[in-house]
Amino acid sequence: MARSFFDEMNDANGDCRAHYQDFSRWLANTPPELLAQRRREADLLFHRAGITFTLYGDEQDTERLIPFDIIPRSIPASEWSVIERGCIQRVNALNMFLADIYHDQRIIKAGIIPADQVLGNEGYQKAMVGLDLHRDIYSHISGVDLVRDGDGTYYVLEDNLRTPSGVSYMLEDRKMMMRLFPEVFAKQRIAPVDHYPNLLLKTLKSSSRLDNPNVVVLTPGRFNSAFFEHAFLAREMGVELVEGADLFVHDLKVFMRTTDGPKAVDVIYRRIDDAFLDPQAFNPDSMLGVPGLVAAYCAGNVVLANAIGTGVADDKSIYPYVPEMIRFYLDEEPILQNVPTFQCRKPDELSHVLAHLPELVVKETQGSGGYGMLVGPASTAAEIEDFRQRIKARPHAYIAQPTLSLSTCPTFVENGIAPRHIDLRPFVLSGKETRLVPGGLTRVALREGSLIVNSSQGGGTKDTWVVEG
Repeated sequence: MARSFFDEMNDANGDCRAHYQDFSRWLANTPPELLAQRRREADLLFHRAGITFTLYGDEQDTERLIPFDIIPRSIPASEWSVIERGCIQRVNALNMFLADIYHDQRIIKAGIIPADQVLGNEGYQKAMVGLDLHRDIYSHISGVDLVRDGDGTYYVLEDNLRTPSGVSYMLEDRKMMMRLFPEVFAKQRIAPVDHYPNLLLKTLKSSSRLDNPNVVVLTPGRFNSAFFEHAFLAREMGVELVEGADLFVHDLKVFMRTTDGPKAVDVIYRRIDDAFLDPQAFNPDSMLGVPGLVAAYCAGNVVLANAIGTGVADDKSIYPYVPEMIRFYLDEEPILQNVPTFQCRKPDELSHVLAHLPELVVKETQGSGGYGMLVGPASTAAEIEDFRQRIKARPHAYIAQPTLSLSTCPTFVENGIAPRHIDLRPFVLSGKETRLVPGGLTRVALREGSLIVNSSQGGGTKDTWVVEG
């Protein structure tokens, strides 16, 4: 039986949805040759700006241009307000969960989440136990991945609380659309997103108890796949981009080496995973981090955004419990629902998963970027059997979900305009208050029929419009 997909632009009768009508009229009156020309201009401008992504595992670990689609994903303001409230609610609960598990562990004592799933999780960092953070904020920058099922309902696919990436593409996609198609923006009210860097800097500064803290962005270096974003955000915020070798610790305080001598560092927006942050505390072979950084952090002399140990909260084995976290900490019902999830660590759910592998999506609890997963309906019998053995060997390392009918959006492809599956990653900033800019990163699966939108798997991006009435 054919599956039903929610079309973002047209309803079930083929009529254009109200918030797309201005764009649809413009699209109908624009010659295909002009659209193709503008798309080539976009590729050239992105390439000149160095907006690339390193594809690891490729034969040469090559840098590639992330494909940019010139047909936007549009969301009416009324719909966005629900997304915004749902994301804020979710991130607030996740921050409360992190504060709890590193202090009183009330949610464990209440029997809502098994102790071993938290305390035995590889993202759980014992160095954080009992450590008090300013405003109890652990994840200052969060990315919430949303998908839309066949009936138009939004679901949270996963939470990103460690070092969520992609916001630079959200900002550059908007700049590109405004440059190439100014006439479209003149005809309707599209909420701005260009204030994100200012909001990010304000959030980072508010994470410190100091009045005017010195903020830096810590990158693993130019060979990292997201280096463009690290440099972009540092430049847009007007702060220094540093590598581990640029920093040092003295008397439990962090300093940056400058031509004018050492300069104190108060807040580090770090884009390095926990394991590589400090060779004295974690991986002794790491050349990316700063020796003594964790000791300075535990002494309260520097802020790390995001905090060490946030990974336990975005682990896919913890994800099924987030609705219960919202009820437990906020005494509210979740505004955004989870995708139904089977935990393979539970024997009865494992049996169901093994019996229905061809119908399910199976993910590693520690996986990311579209790697280490099985999309049952798109897999061969041999791939399914191989995954079956992997799950049996390490059931605790996998979850499974139904294959969602991800919504589609018209997309400019080689053969013209055709529907392609999309998701949405709004970025949530937690400081004195929890804020979002109206929009996010829309990722699009460019291969026909593909449900995997990750750039590492050949996906592209679209500008995301929140259309005000």
